[in-house]
Formats: sequence, C-alpha cells, structure tokens
Amino acid sequence: MSALPTLAADSTLAPAASNEPFQVRPIGGRIGAEIRGVALSAELDDAAISAINQALLQHKVLFFRGQSHLDDAAQEAFAARFGETVAHPTVPSLAGSSRLLELDSKHGTRANSWHTDVTFVDAYPKISILRGVVIPPAGGDTVWANTAAAYANLPQPLRDLADELWALHSNAYDYAATRNIPDTDTELEYRKQFTSTLYETEHPVVRVHPETDERTLVLGHFVQRFIGLSQRDSDRLIEIFHDHVTRLENTVRWRWTQGDVAIWDNRATQHYAVADYGDAHRVVRRATVHGDVPVGIDGRTSRIVRKETRAS
Repeated sequence: MSALPTLAADSTLAPAASNEPFQVRPIGGRIGAEIRGVALSAELDDAAISAINQALLQHKVLFFRGQSHLDDAAQEAFAARFGETVAHPTVPSLAGSSRLLELDSKHGTRANSWHTDVTFVDAYPKISILRGVVIPPAGGDTVWANTAAAYANLPQPLRDLADELWALHSNAYDYAATRNIPDTDTELEYRKQFTSTLYETEHPVVRVHPETDERTLVLGHFVQRFIGLSQRDSDRLIEIFHDHVTRLENTVRWRWTQGDVAIWDNRATQHYAVADYGDAHRVVRRATVHGDVPVGIDGRTSRIVRKETRAS
C-alpha cells in the first residue's frame, strides 16, 4: 500500500512554486479539515491544486469558508482543474450550466440518507464539489463518513467477508424505507425524474483506491442487495456494515454558511444532508469530476448490468 501524505494539525501547506501557502486545520480525528488562506478559482497554479488534492486524499473532505466570489461558471471551471466534469446521468443540470447540479429543498431534493454519489453507474464521480448558495438560519448541516477508516477498523472476520462480497446498486432504491411522513407531490415528481433511466450496477463491496491504494467500502443507499445472497440476508448484512461506516468516530459534521465550499473524495466517503430545517429554504450546487471504474481486491472491475430508459 502506498504511503499517504501526512499533514500535522494546523499545518501550513506551501505548494512548490507558490508564494501563498494555506493552512490545513483538521476537524475530526479520522476525517475532515478546514482549509484557510486560499480563494478557490480555476486560476490557481498547478502546485496549489496538487496541494489541495494531497490534503483531500488524507482528510477525505475539505471545507473552505468565504468563497462567495464563486459563481456557477467559476465553480465549474475550478472543478475542471481536478479532471473532466460530468453532469448527473438522469437529473437535468442547472439552467444555463452544462454540468452543475442544483439541490433545492423547494424542489424535493433533500439527500437525507447515507450515500456515495451516483454509485448506480460504474465510473461514479471521484470528486464532488458543493457550494452553499441559500443556507437555512438553523439546521441543514451535512455529515460525512470515512469509508477507508470504516474498512480498516472492521473486525477481521467482517473485513474478510467484505473482501468477498459484491453488491447490486440501483437508482430505483426504496426512498420510503427510512421515512415516517408521506412524500410530497414535488418529491415524487423529482424521484420520477431521478429514475427516468434505470441503472443497475455491480460493484465490489471493497474497492482499491486508485491514488492511495487504501481499501474503501462501496455501500450507501443505492445498494439493493449482495450478489448471491437472499434479500433477507443482504438486509441484515447491509445494516451491520452501515453501522460500522457511520460510527461517530468515522464522521465529521459541517455547519454551512452562505459561500462555503466542501470538496470530498467520493471514492472514500459517504455523506448525509440533515433535513432538520423545516420549511426553510436550502440551495446547494454541486460539480462532479468523472471517476474511474472501481477495481476490487481481486482485480475485477465494476460493471453496469442494466440501463433502461423509462417511458415518460
């Protein structure tokens, strides 16, 4: 396994050929760091982008306050410094934007269950970049979990089991499973759009991270079942692994303010947007960077097994 870059608490990253070092302030013991002293833009030099990526590989999710200078175009352009940006495979992008996804609470887009972005396709995003546009006066935090730490801290028998498992992921998951209130018409319409093309993809439960060689768990709410197991057995095992992923020791929680930006390694995290803000308005916009097809520890790669466009 290759060595990860290690940054001390409150360390200063001084990218080569850069005269403006910035501070990395860890928030949680296993995940999350706030970056201070940098204004995000596509014009950052290569050394600064490399330093941000280095911090991202170590801390899994990075937070930047005071980035209100970014508009939609600037956010997309900054994201493109990390690779090819991609649109959501089923939900239309923001008007006037080729790839930016808007998550607006008024339109039924509350991602309040644990997930890794878009794992219902094979090459799901490697990086997500989220910008706070309209933030409720209270509530609306997001929580992230480190799936590399979750794997590393599994009891050995569970780790051995995870190494052997594959899972079927789909965007037609059971939205109502964890809800105790009826869906609104707006939410139902959004979910119809979300499943306008039905995907089913098989992923290894444990993938090898292409940049760090860490083993990370590929789970979250798009998982339907484990290959070769009954639904009953799958449900029980999914709950066991989920409990390990979302242990408080593996998580970090961010209180948003307008203009904040969060960047996370989507290959090594899950996240949950807490829907505790009632009728208050919340809008965030997400750019995503194209990922690679996961590789399991046995060298096998993920594969799409079903892609079906549904009649409108």
